[in-house]
Formats: sequence, structure tokens, C-alpha cells
Amino acid sequence: MGIFEKFKLGFKKSASTFASGLKEIIIKKEIDDKALNEIEDFLIQSDVGVTASEEIRNIIAEKKIDPNKNKVNEINLILKNYIIDLMSPLENESFFKIKNNLNAVLVSGVNGVGKTTTIGKIGKILKSNNNKVIFSASDTFRAAAIEQLENWAKKIDVEIIKSSQGSDPASVAYKAVDEALKNKFTHVLIDTAGRLQNKKNLMEEYKKIANVTKKIDPNAPHEVLLVLDATSGQNVINQVEEFNKIIPITGLIMTKLDGTAKGGILIAIAKKYKLPIIALGLGEKEDDLQIFKAEQFAEAFITTN
Repeated sequence: MGIFEKFKLGFKKSASTFASGLKEIIIKKEIDDKALNEIEDFLIQSDVGVTASEEIRNIIAEKKIDPNKNKVNEINLILKNYIIDLMSPLENESFFKIKNNLNAVLVSGVNGVGKTTTIGKIGKILKSNNNKVIFSASDTFRAAAIEQLENWAKKIDVEIIKSSQGSDPASVAYKAVDEALKNKFTHVLIDTAGRLQNKKNLMEEYKKIANVTKKIDPNAPHEVLLVLDATSGQNVINQVEEFNKIIPITGLIMTKLDGTAKGGILIAIAKKYKLPIIALGLGEKEDDLQIFKAEQFAEAFITTN
């Protein structure tokens, strides 16, 4: 199975729900002002965002769809091209390419988004590209998180720096970055505890983890990834906003797109923040993290089967 087929399969439930709903509106009607308003409303309800939905509506209106052509195909093509134009500049496949220098990667997000699993999957892709990877188990609040990351380290055969539950998360990150620099690792992936973006004490601790890495390398952390859960809908907008205030985000990963989540939220985020999109989580298997490609996302998004 090719990469695109895997992507389409993983994204099928989420994309199909959207594409089928849009088709229902288009297929029955002439594309007049009433239909355009319905399309715009449907896009907003699908979490595409007010700004993007309005822009797509206006493009469809200006296009003046030929009634003799297949309306569904014509509007799907407009939507596909809109997504590609918006999101192609946000691709960052180079994140996974082989590096010569140390990259300290801080991975953050609220509780339950799948950070630890995502780190394992990132590590697997990086290692397959001949990078030298080490994990930092800096989610010291949960013994289960340390154990989970340790299991991933064993599974993909990478080193891990850990401490006991309740240890200072920043000290674990410091040791991991120090070890990585001394032993010429290309990547240290730093797991962090899930924290609500409105909890000041937890966000201060998160900032401390980033700050201690700078003692070893002034440019660290070199990447700050925010993991988002597609099933959270509009809540993720606020998460991006608040996490970005603490430490500027350099990349996004969206998980749980294999359910009936409205994948449109990624379009809304792309429109509002224009942050690089690193990868999408499309399942529970270890190779279900797919490097983000705008064209694949757009093609899958408009596919009903």
C-alpha cells in the first residue's frame, strides 16, 4: 500500500463525513446565493473557520459553476486547490531528514492528545532516516508516561534518559540534552506532562524545561512541537494561542484524525496561524504517523470513499 493510500485509509472516516455532507448540499441545488450560504454554513460547522469558509464561498461565487458540468467535482476542485494553496507553504518534510547537528525537540500539549505515543512514532521516522535519537522522559508526573516512553525506546532501539516519578522534569531534560551533545546525537525528543494551557504553575514549569536546555545550547529548544487532538474541535485554537505565548511553536502535529473528527479544524489553524504542520496521526499503529503533505490532505479531504 502506497503512502497516499495509507493516508486516505487512515483519514477516511473524518474526510468521508465532511465530503458526504458537502455533497448533499451541492447535488440538489443550483449554486445560487442560498446554496452558497448553505455551503459556507456547512464549512463553518465543519470547523473550517469563519475566514476560510467565507473565502471559499467567494471563490465558488466568482467561479460561476457551469450547470452543464458536474457541480460536485467543480466545487471539490475549488476546495482542493484552496487547501493546497493555503497549506503547501506549511509543509516541513525536512524536519525528518538527516541532520548533522543536535536538535532538541520539545513536545507539548494538553492531557490526552497522545504526546508520548507521537514521540515514539517521530523517533521511528527520524531513525529510519539515519538520525541518532535519544528520548527524554520529562513527563515525571505519571509513572505510566515514563514506562510508555521506555517501551517505545526499546521497540525502536533508541536510548532514553529518565528519572523516578515526581522528579524535576527540567533536570531530566537537562541531562538528556547534555548526553545528546556529548555523544553526537542528532535529536533529543523531550516528552512533557500534559498541561492545561490556563494553569499558570504548570506553564511556568514548561517554560523552565525550555530554559534549562539553553544552558547547554543557547539555540535550544531547536523545535517546539504542539500536539493537538482533532476530536477537540475549536478548543485547539485556544491551545495554539496559549502555548504559542509561552514558547513560540515551530510545528504542529494533529492526532486522532482516524475517527469521525472534523479534520477541517486543521484548515482553520493553518489560516489563522500559518504554523508548519509536521505530521498527522491517523491511527494507533507505530507507522500511522504520516508526514504532512498538503496535496494528500486536500485529496483525502474531498474523498467520500
